[in-house]
Amino acid sequence: MRISTSKSEAMVLSRKPMECLLQIVQFGMNAKVGQVSFDLPRQGEMVLEKPYSEATACLIDTEVRVLITEAHQRTHRLLSQRKAEVQKVALRLLEKEVLDKSDMVELLGKRPFAEKSTYEEFVEGTGGMDEDTTLPEGLKDWNRERKDKPETPETPDEQVARQISGGMPF
Repeated sequence: MRISTSKSEAMVLSRKPMECLLQIVQFGMNAKVGQVSFDLPRQGEMVLEKPYSEATACLIDTEVRVLITEAHQRTHRLLSQRKAEVQKVALRLLEKEVLDKSDMVELLGKRPFAEKSTYEEFVEGTGGMDEDTTLPEGLKDWNRERKDKPETPETPDEQVARQISGGMPF
């Protein structure tokens, strides 16, 4: 499998080290560095010294490299395992610039898990036992189709807006 890096891909890849650095340094999400949070300088700020030692800086650099390498290997493995599906999607994208859910279901089949489509299903198990996660009365059934309203065909602008918003109301 050949890996290409176009200009836009290079921009995404250039952000990856910073995301990994933030994960490790600011959010404390690394077992070796530990659950610590170092304030990083904001863009344009002068920095005279790092808030950590040179040894810690080396450890952070190593852990960033490990995260990026593991992500690259995992991505390569997944793309190799799913090569046939990736090719199906790629060929369809050559025919049609934008794919929607029905295209993906046609190409790859239904999802292997049930879709959550209500607010209650999305928030189930996310809050504490004493937290009220019920939807306000005015928003109940916001995503259910209205049976009392006559259906009018969508205009092209409405279709584009629905695709952009992922079907969510504005």
